[in-house]
Amino acid sequence: MLDWGLFIIRLVIGLLFIGHGMQKLFGWFGGYGLKGTGGWFESIGIKPGVPMVFLVGLFELVGGALFAAGVWIWIAAVLIAIIMLGTMITVHAKNGLWVDKGGIEYPLVLITVVIGIALVGPGAFVLF
Repeated sequence: MLDWGLFIIRLVIGLLFIGHGMQKLFGWFGGYGLKGTGGWFESIGIKPGVPMVFLVGLFELVGGALFAAGVWIWIAAVLIAIIMLGTMITVHAKNGLWVDKGGIEYPLVLITVVIGIALVGPGAFVLF
């Protein structure tokens, strides 16, 4: 049962990060793509916007794919944690802890989960 639990956690979180990366990189799933998201990045002080969005989207896509597959789990966790830490600092920190106020709660939970999975290992169900 432990392996199934780890697999479900990895798959859901990994696929969601893949989706977020696709939103930023390609404008898929209702995203705004590089230019649209880059403009928003610049509006909150992250410059240059488009290259930074490319980097964030790439980290989300690669980190999510590795995490879902259970491959190079530490690299996946670090990529995801870096993005979530950046989100906490640039967007959520000024709003406190709780998610209903736009705070750091949700990105903190995601960091905790990916680092926790990296510490215990991906389980038996991995891509290779």
